[in-house]
Amino acid sequence: MIKDPPVLTIRRNFPRPTAAEIAAFADVPTGYVVDALGGRGALDYRIKPLAPVQSVLVGMAITCHCGPADNLALFAALAAAKAGDVLVAATDAFTATAVTGDLLPGMARNRGVRGLVTDGLVRDLPGILGVGLPVYCAGVTANSPARNGPGTVGLPVVLGGMTIESGDLIVGDSDGIVVVRRTEVAAVIEKLAAVRAAEADLEAKVKAGLEVPEFIKAVLASDRVVDVG
Repeated sequence: MIKDPPVLTIRRNFPRPTAAEIAAFADVPTGYVVDALGGRGALDYRIKPLAPVQSVLVGMAITCHCGPADNLALFAALAAAKAGDVLVAATDAFTATAVTGDLLPGMARNRGVRGLVTDGLVRDLPGILGVGLPVYCAGVTANSPARNGPGTVGLPVVLGGMTIESGDLIVGDSDGIVVVRRTEVAAVIEKLAAVRAAEADLEAKVKAGLEVPEFIKAVLASDRVVDVG
């Protein structure tokens, strides 16, 4: 027999990226961040912004596990969040109810929270859009959750195919959400300069009329290609 868990389990202290590290990702497209990570790092494609994105979302993740049809942990994460954080709410990808409506995002905006990311659904779409807080989710439903727990705050969660920890960096734009692990932030920042340069170089060549890139020409001219007619 399993003992009933506590209503909430909360971890409040964890390493945070510096303000300079967060600022280094300002206006950096998620595609560049993924390239600097070696080609992976984006959450499941179904987790998308509710509204067209005007700027890149960047902030530190504060995680919570809500479980299905419940958002007590999300409210607890809101209470624990600091200005500049991004709420990351795992629901086990539950789609029968929303994890929040428009009131919690409004409170989050008032606390200086930069955004909300969830693998679940949300409700009250006009109200959320009116709040203006970036919300990334799997969809919309009118069904409402309960606030009973159990849940966790500040502990690792699995969301969108990735394990996310509080202290990881969240970067979001129209393509979705990318997660940079806290331990990889410095290395990714170092690689971003080379990614930017490579993208700018190839973009300039395309605008100048490039039709086929040199790396494809080299492959086609090599002995690694067999022409069968």
